[in-house]
Amino acid sequence: MPMEFINQNILLISIVVISALGLLWPLIMRPAGNSVSPVAATLLINREDAHIVDVRDVGEFSDGHLPEAKNIPAGKLTERISELEKFKDKPIILCCASGMRSNKALGELKKQGFEKLYNLEGGVDAWVGAGYPIKKGTSKK
Repeated sequence: MPMEFINQNILLISIVVISALGLLWPLIMRPAGNSVSPVAATLLINREDAHIVDVRDVGEFSDGHLPEAKNIPAGKLTERISELEKFKDKPIILCCASGMRSNKALGELKKQGFEKLYNLEGGVDAWVGAGYPIKKGTSKK
C-alpha cells in the first residue's frame, strides 16, 4: 500500500521534498562565526569604531563599497595580513558581494588570532538593499 501511494504521487512527494530543502537551505548554509546585519554593522562602526574590510576584487570594490572600507581581495588576504595587525584587538567587519567570500576570510583571520570578527550578512548587496550609502572608486586600498 505505501509503495503504491508513493508511485502514484511521486511528483507531489518530490515537490514537498524540494520545498523543504529550499526552506532549510539558509539554516544549513548559515555563515560560521559572527554574522551581523547591516543595522548591527552600523552600530558596531559607530559605537565600537569597527573597521571594514572588503574582500572583493578591486573592480568590484571600485563599483561600490561601504564608506571607509579597506579593500584586501580574498586571494591576497594572507600576504596582506600585516595591514590588519594593528586592528587585532578591534572589531573588524568583513564583507563581499553576498557574504560567502567574507565568511571564508573570517575563518582565515580567526586562524591568525583575530577575535572580534564579524561577517556582513548578505554582503554589500544587503547593505545597498537596506538603503545604506556606498562609495565608488578605489580611494582606500
